[in-house]
Amino acid sequence: MSFDLVVWALDATGATAANVRAAHESCRRGEHRAGPPDRRILAFHAALTASYPERAANSPWAVTPPHMAADHLEMNLTETCADEVLLTVERLAGVYGLLLFDPQDGSVYPPPATVGR
Repeated sequence: MSFDLVVWALDATGATAANVRAAHESCRRGEHRAGPPDRRILAFHAALTASYPERAANSPWAVTPPHMAADHLEMNLTETCADEVLLTVERLAGVYGLLLFDPQDGSVYPPPATVGR
């Protein structure tokens, strides 16, 4: 069993939880914004996989590679994923100004106001 987290490169100051949920529903239907991935998504992915490589032993990833689109990255994590991984995801979402979405319960978390690299 796994659980998912998605980071979204939407305007963090103007995007609402409803915007994030609607964008996620569009993704589920296979509808994605055209173009290459947002630089924040690419930087987030690079930083996250530097700490937790996708193909390492004891990887927290249930599915690799993650689903990446122009405006989001969906991570499928193992049920036994360490809390440290989740804290890293949250911290990096803040570093790169990404909204964090938990599709299991529909929660949307804006990036923290100030986060150090």
